[in-house]
Amino acid sequence: MTRLWNAPADFADEMIEGFVAANPRSVRRASGGVIRSTVIPEGQVAVVIGGGSGHYPAFGGLVGQGFAHGAAMGNLFASPSAQQVYAIAKAVDRGAGVFLSYGNYAGDVLNFDAAQERLRAEGIPTRTVTVTDDIFSAPPAEKHKRRGIAGDLTVFRTAAAAAEAGYDLDGVTRFAALANERTRSFGVAFTGCTLPGAPAPLFAVPSGRMAIGLGIHGEPGIDETDIPTADGLAQLLVERLLDEIPAGVSVEGARVVPILNGLGSLKYEEMFVVYRRIAQLLEAAGLVLVDPHVGEYCTSFDMAGTSLTLFWLDEELERLWDTPVDAPAYRRGSVVAAAQSDVQEEAVEAHEITPGDDASQQAARTVSAALRVIVDTIDAHADDLGRIDAIAGDGDHGIGMQRGSHAALAAGIAAADAGAGARTTLAAAADAWADKAGGTSGALWGVILNAVAARLGDVGTPDAAAVAAGVAEGLRGVQEYGRAEVGDKTLVDALVPFAATLQAGAREGERLRDAWASAAASATDAAAATADLLPRMGRARTHGEHSVGTPDPGAISLALIATALGELLATRDSTRDSARDLAVQD
Repeated sequence: MTRLWNAPADFADEMIEGFVAANPRSVRRASGGVIRSTVIPEGQVAVVIGGGSGHYPAFGGLVGQGFAHGAAMGNLFASPSAQQVYAIAKAVDRGAGVFLSYGNYAGDVLNFDAAQERLRAEGIPTRTVTVTDDIFSAPPAEKHKRRGIAGDLTVFRTAAAAAEAGYDLDGVTRFAALANERTRSFGVAFTGCTLPGAPAPLFAVPSGRMAIGLGIHGEPGIDETDIPTADGLAQLLVERLLDEIPAGVSVEGARVVPILNGLGSLKYEEMFVVYRRIAQLLEAAGLVLVDPHVGEYCTSFDMAGTSLTLFWLDEELERLWDTPVDAPAYRRGSVVAAAQSDVQEEAVEAHEITPGDDASQQAARTVSAALRVIVDTIDAHADDLGRIDAIAGDGDHGIGMQRGSHAALAAGIAAADAGAGARTTLAAAADAWADKAGGTSGALWGVILNAVAARLGDVGTPDAAAVAAGVAEGLRGVQEYGRAEVGDKTLVDALVPFAATLQAGAREGERLRDAWASAAASATDAAAATADLLPRMGRARTHGEHSVGTPDPGAISLALIATALGELLATRDSTRDSARDLAVQD
């Protein structure tokens, strides 16, 4: 279990601060994560990696000479936001373009893709290769759907070596894609991991049993079996991986890098016992073992488990693999130390404040009050949301929603106090939510709130029709951004009936409080009904049977927020009605 923390929501930020303080020779803090503290050569392709925290040495520990130029680091088990990825990429770009790589998870894909679009729009060439090495998460015919686990190491290192060798952006991308195609991984676990402040692990494995095919975000295994002997585990790992040889590879005489990766609390001595038999089996199969790795390369907090990765080399991949590396958590060969960089990171621009007229400033105060209600609602339910998310996800939904909503409240209050109108106030809150929360939910709440903000305007008082139109546009944005449909067991299952009911009420001329109350009830019913669904999107997709009987946390949090905001609107309308009645009587 995790024993040392201050506030769980601050854990990732404080961890990064301490990591940088411990490794000034290699890295320095930058907005969104860390970058090299040494000089980055002009004209060199910038390799940016990233993902959620909780996987050390991935991702910050792999930043340094010969390896990544920067790492965007999200909250625990949550992808970095698009703003974080963009900021890191801008900080390390040296004119030859940016190469992005990360594990194939929904939130990472959403946010890295959004950052890539923004970079390209500014004229910075950008390419991406997602890591898809986990053979148990999808069949060979759907390799593009597989998760990235310890194979991150081979893809990241190959891309960085190609950049170090002076390859252009297309060359870096080509060899990173080849490394991904030639990497296969398979993992097991004996216990789940426990997030800071959590009362229990994200999943439990019965005594004497072993979970098979797990991910690196606390997801439970896809299968389960009795714990074998060390030799038996080696046999299982090797047999599963040799069942799927990359296309064009002949096993006899093939040169392969074996990587036995510890997931957090398995002792090195245990892994050495397992690797002893792995090496025997691989050599007996006719393979030539190159640069074996046994250690921790991509962990899952304190999970007790291990994964085996096989990286099938060709001549060029092996040459790139031999490139010297000097990063905080990974060193190979001898690197001539570069000078420390004195380049200062550009400050991130503050959200521009557009003054509102008197009516819109009053509406902005209502927005601030709504943001306070959202914070109070999430704080009251954070533990339950995390518990629900742990059934087949990664247990971070409550923490992520807390970080996002608190950031949104602070930004919204600052904007409103500066005289902003309703649109500007909510837009500032939306951007802060997306940036601070990261992950899928952070990105999607940013989309929703920005869409509503656009309809509120900074002049006049928005009516029910404007709010309903904003929610409908938010729904469209969410579906375009995340590609989820009703029935996929996501936030969309609650957002669709909420938007439809709200629009129907607005068309019929209902007051906002009445239309909103009906819409919130629809969302609540739909969210509860997601308990019967099998997930078809996100991390829970490969663990569908585990989530049946438990509702989707994203849908539940939306319904909770909608209900609480409905109560706020009803209270404010009742207060205004009472004030109006008193004025008439006077």
